[in-house]
Amino acid sequence: MKYLRHFSIPLIILIFVKLIFISGFFAKLERGSQDGLFNIRGKQPLSDDIVIIAVDDETFNALDITWPFPREYHAKLIENLNRAGARLIVFDIEFTETTQLEQDGLLAQVAAEHQNVVFAGKIAEGRGGASHQQLYTPIAPIINHNLSWGLVNLGADIDGVMRKYALFHKLDKEPFYTIGITTLANSRNYDHQWSKQIKMDGGKLIVRDKQIPLYNQNEALINYFGPAHYFPTHSYSSILDDGTIALPGQQGVETNDFEDILAAGVLKDKIVLVGAYANDLHDYFPTPFSSKAQMPGVEIHANFLEMVLQNKYLSHLNSWLVLLLELILVFALWFVFKKLKPLWGVILLVILGVAHFIIAYQLFARAGTIAPIIQFLVLFILIYLAGLIRHYLESQKEKRFIRNAFQQYMAPELVSKLLNDPKSLKYGGSLQEVTVLFSDIRGFTTYSEKYKPEETVQILKEYLTAMVNTITANEGIVDKFMGDAIMALFGTPVKLENSALNACKTALMMREKLSELQAKWCKEGREGLEIGIGINTGSAVVGNLGSEQIFDYTAIGDNINLGARLETINTQYDTQNHIIISEFTLEKVKDQVETRYLDEVKVKGKDKPVKIYELISLK
Repeated sequence: MKYLRHFSIPLIILIFVKLIFISGFFAKLERGSQDGLFNIRGKQPLSDDIVIIAVDDETFNALDITWPFPREYHAKLIENLNRAGARLIVFDIEFTETTQLEQDGLLAQVAAEHQNVVFAGKIAEGRGGASHQQLYTPIAPIINHNLSWGLVNLGADIDGVMRKYALFHKLDKEPFYTIGITTLANSRNYDHQWSKQIKMDGGKLIVRDKQIPLYNQNEALINYFGPAHYFPTHSYSSILDDGTIALPGQQGVETNDFEDILAAGVLKDKIVLVGAYANDLHDYFPTPFSSKAQMPGVEIHANFLEMVLQNKYLSHLNSWLVLLLELILVFALWFVFKKLKPLWGVILLVILGVAHFIIAYQLFARAGTIAPIIQFLVLFILIYLAGLIRHYLESQKEKRFIRNAFQQYMAPELVSKLLNDPKSLKYGGSLQEVTVLFSDIRGFTTYSEKYKPEETVQILKEYLTAMVNTITANEGIVDKFMGDAIMALFGTPVKLENSALNACKTALMMREKLSELQAKWCKEGREGLEIGIGINTGSAVVGNLGSEQIFDYTAIGDNINLGARLETINTQYDTQNHIIISEFTLEKVKDQVETRYLDEVKVKGKDKPVKIYELISLK
């Protein structure tokens, strides 16, 4: 169950991230980050196969008329483009409504003579929405001449950005191909049976020798080669300006721009797209390169065609592979962040974020593969935060454990220090220098026989309470009670500047406190108690020397035994305060206390006799 909990937390985080990136703010943020890759990569070389004829502001000034233009102008455009050697002429201009029969017929007739023109149709939604779509084909003369045409519908993502290109739309289960696909089917030679050049093959739409990977069911991702107005462009009016037609806006000015274009050969063997550039025609759309400097619709078609001609497609990283990578990373990072300190976790988080972005960019720039960016970063951050919360909860649990274990027999100040540095409390034993203080009541068994148990317990409670308060006030800990005896340690688990001095101060204060209690008991008609104290300083094994079930923080070793021995031999010497310290303790406090030499004693564990001293007072 414990291991299941460890695995469930990162799994829940992964599921949460997947859900919030399905749609909404985070999905928009993800798409925006992927759009940024286009700007970082910058402009890409063009194939020199595509030229755009722009119906721009210059055209409106030159022709001095409103939109739509007379169709004789479009017929003239077709004538001149063919004179310039255009391989294929593609209109991103809809001729779905009839005008003058003569002009409609002229446009269709000229296109039929040259057999290299692709016209535009569209699908419009009726009053019932997407379920009531209506097809608008080019005008009847164009259809009657069996000329090629395609849909010009562009579909934006929910944020309005054009990232995908529709390859076909279905009406009554019949596919109607978009202008880009129609252009590709006719790009080598004009074919009235061009639709036979198209077929589906699994996740690809095959047009002649081009295999276009599908995104969703009928779309392809657009690999934009540059920002708006990147493709070679000529003004619509400059193609008409061949000297045989008077441009109303250029009266009195002899230009003949078309002759210069013809001489330069810039349209020879090119796929020429004709479309709106003027702002008033409202055919501009946001693209990954920029949502502000929007791109003309005709140039979106041009980018799609350029992508297919160069076989530089885009695709998203396989979703199952993404999920596998996320699973591996989420579990790996969960266990890594558990081990790292928060600061190192932040450093690792930054390194991961930078490394992931570099990898995502390289996949995009070199392989045309789009990988999630923000999704992975959010996943990294949430895993780190979850690890941080886990660190916090575990530290609080550790602090509660320490507080519960020590607050009963350690000064609050020491407990606070221990909580600030829990590592000073090591599980298992470690060799430390400590000072041990043993105190014991003389003749307590005989004393207890003179009083009722309730009175004996009350006196003992008063005594022990006063002694414990004195010990903790001097930054010592009560290791244990052994009946009426007390074992106290100084210098552990928090190291003291001079544990021996603290122990000596404690012993003298214990004597003072005992004197106060004796005076109190005397007034109450009770006999007083007498105690003996032994103090020794040295190395001992200190730590959690209990079991897994019972925590017992204590100290063991010869130096602890020597402290107990000094307390026991108090009765053998006539001393003022009944406090005996060893030479090892005296060495630590000789400049700060008054002592009197007593004797040398032989104790177990020591090869040489140990000098002992009576502790009289502080200097």
